[in-house]
Amino acid sequence: MKSRLIAALTAAALALTLAACGDSAKETAAKAEAAAKEAAAKTAAATKEAADKAAAAAKDAAAATTDAATKAADATKDAAGKAVDAAKDAAAPKQ
Repeated sequence: MKSRLIAALTAAALALTLAACGDSAKETAAKAEAAAKEAAAKTAAATKEAADKAAAAAKDAAAATTDAATKAADATKDAAGKAVDAAKDAAAPKQ
C-alpha cells in the first residue's frame, strides 16, 4: 500500500511538473517566434538596404564608365585632328 501511495504521489508530482513545463514551453515558443519574426524583419531591411546601395553603386559605375568613354572618344578625336594637321604640315612644300 505504501508503494502504491508513493507511486501515486510521484505520478501526481510528475503530472504537475509536465503541466508547468508545458506552459513554460508555450511561453518560450511564443518568445522564440517573436524573436524569429523580428530577426527576419531586420534581415529583410538589411537586405533591401544592401540591394539599394548595390544598385546605386552600379548606377554610379555606369555613369563613370560613360563619362570615361566620352572623354576617351574626345581625346581620340583631338589626337586624330592633330595627326591630320601634322600630316598636312609635313606634306606642304617648304618655302
